[in-house]
Amino acid sequence: MVEGIIRGDRASLAAALNLLDDRRSAARHQASELLCDLQAQAPSAEASRLIGITGPPGAGKSSLTAALIKVWRQRGLRIGVLAVDPSSPVSGGALLGDRLRMKTSDSDDDVFVRSLACRGDFGGLSAEAWPMAQVMLAGFDVTLVETVGVGQREIDVSGMCDTTCYVAQPGSGDSIQFLKAGILEVPQVLVVNKEDMGDVARRTLSELSGALRRDTLDGDWQVPVLSASATRGTGIEALADALEAHHQYLLAHGELHARRQHSQAAWILKRLREEFGSHGLDLLGGEQNLRTQLSAEPEALFQQYDDLRQRLLGAWTKPGTT
Repeated sequence: MVEGIIRGDRASLAAALNLLDDRRSAARHQASELLCDLQAQAPSAEASRLIGITGPPGAGKSSLTAALIKVWRQRGLRIGVLAVDPSSPVSGGALLGDRLRMKTSDSDDDVFVRSLACRGDFGGLSAEAWPMAQVMLAGFDVTLVETVGVGQREIDVSGMCDTTCYVAQPGSGDSIQFLKAGILEVPQVLVVNKEDMGDVARRTLSELSGALRRDTLDGDWQVPVLSASATRGTGIEALADALEAHHQYLLAHGELHARRQHSQAAWILKRLREEFGSHGLDLLGGEQNLRTQLSAEPEALFQQYDDLRQRLLGAWTKPGTT
């Protein structure tokens, strides 16, 4: 399966993602072995881009994603997409709306779209998104993660991806709300979609540009504010260039590996906190010490998580432990 993923074989990739989505104990053990083998055998993923697309409902995230895929394919890049959809209230599965709206061609073997349900996670991403992204990074030049986009709290994507693109909706009256929620501190690239709306889109662009000039910097990176229209296909080349520029910035400053290690540590800490609470993290030495330890270790994802989980389970069963 690992060899197939590295070759870009769609069947191997689909089987791996299904395995990561399986929560049974036997499947979790196999998934842990898969990620360990993938880390050992796959070439460096630093050339691969991990990009998050987020924004409010109706902003045109899926349409913009489809337009970006078209540009990247013209540039000869292979694209993988994780589309996080709302969960069905009946089955708990993904409703597949974003996947349908992207309208990607099933005949293009170099584009792979996988839908997964958010499963009620308030961060806008399901727990499976980060492990799945690690698999897709090994097989694609660009891995896109599109969030469910159901409010201002859904910003976990910024802690998971190398580059986060926020898609703003013209005329939504959200500019002040963005400032209040701190949402403008999240993206490395901001784009106002639907520039074909004319004055409304230009006014939103002006408001957000002014807000970013006042208080938003990501290190030495100045967040660009762009305008595009997914329906007309305008501004998409410039958006693709800006996303690539941030990836090159991370490489030039030696920040890419550290960012991904930090993302992995954040994923593990969130899972442990959900199961054992803050007291569990305290038993392991505290969140900050754990974050430093995890960011420095080269072990595969599930191996790190399982080791810490077993330590906590052992501590919980010791006499006198509360």
